[in-house]
Formats: sequence, C-alpha cells, structure tokens
Amino acid sequence: MKKLVFILAAVLSLNVQAQSSQKAEKLLNEVSSKVKNYDNMVIEFKYALENEAENVRQETRGDVSIKGEKYVLNLMGTTQMFDGKKIYTIIPEDEEINISNYVEEDSNSITPSKMFSFYEDGYNYEMAATQNVKGRQIQYVKLTPKDSNAEIKNILLGIDSQTKHIYDLIQTQENGTKVTITVKSFKTDQPLAENLFNFNEDRYSDYYINRLD
Repeated sequence: MKKLVFILAAVLSLNVQAQSSQKAEKLLNEVSSKVKNYDNMVIEFKYALENEAENVRQETRGDVSIKGEKYVLNLMGTTQMFDGKKIYTIIPEDEEINISNYVEEDSNSITPSKMFSFYEDGYNYEMAATQNVKGRQIQYVKLTPKDSNAEIKNILLGIDSQTKHIYDLIQTQENGTKVTITVKSFKTDQPLAENLFNFNEDRYSDYYINRLD
C-alpha cells in the first residue's frame, strides 16, 4: 500500500511539473510574440550586481535601444553597439574601442537582442512566485540551464501579467553572484536615427582601436 501511495505521489508530482512547464512556456511565448511585433524598443533599466560572500555590491542605471538583432547599450560609462555582424565596445575613459565578430554559437551571454528569446534553447522552465509590485501583478518564471556545467545556476524572469512585458531579470551564478536588471522605462516604436546602429570610425580618430576580428 505504501509503495502504491509513493508511486501515485510521484506521478502526481510529475504531472504538476509538466503543467507548470507548459504554463511557463505559454507565458514566455506570449512575451516573445508581442515583442516581435514592435519595430524597435528603447529601455531604461537599473542594473545591480551582488555577491554577499565577496562583499560586493554595485548598482547603476543604463539604457538600450534595440531594433531586431541590432542594439546600442550604454552601461557603466561604456557603449556597446551591435550592427548585426560586429560588436563595438567603446570605452571613453580609456579612449579605446574593441571590435569583434559576433559568433552566436560561441556566445553564452544574454545580449540585449536575445533578452526576449534566450530561453528558447538550452533551458528548462517552470512557473515560480507571483508578486504585487505597486499594483502590478508580476509572474515569475524560473529557468534552469540544461547544461549541468553552465556558469548560470538559474534565472528568474519577472513578467507583467497584464502587458506581457518583462519587469525584471534575476540571474544567479554558481559562484553566488546575482545580477538583477529591472526595467524602469519601456518604450516601443520610437523615431530612431537611421544611423544609430552604424559605427562611424571617423568620430573616434583619437581612440585606439583594437580589432579582435
């Protein structure tokens, strides 16, 4: 009898997990589908990095403009631009620019243009907690890498249940470091300059250009 109860409990648990995974997948697909209908996005966010064991705490603000795969990211005094082929990292403090090719299969990081689709490959997901944030219902989805050797332990993706926009992303690494990105402003279909995602080397004649491609 006890063995039968154990088997029934295990089956019920698997069924609940499967339903949770299906609900999470449906919600993530709704987010991705909505984002793909926008011509572009301009996002202002708060970035926080914390590691209690190392007594490290950093907090700053940044912004990013995204159009398709292209983006311009401003964070910590550095600008990173992706024109669809190359990544340009512009560091005014050092008057230096690093230029490298983007190789998708070699990139494990969550780039701005992948923020709304990174989960589609390499992750298991399930529904997590729901929080009320200033009247907004935020539903969290927990993503766990399928690769047991991944540096990322898990990711919590907070989604506004009404707008289906991402509210925040909490990434916990195996070394205990936690990175939290909280969206402060989310604007879509903005009048962006035509050359926003084009790197103009003439503007940086005094900079040292390090070509890594």
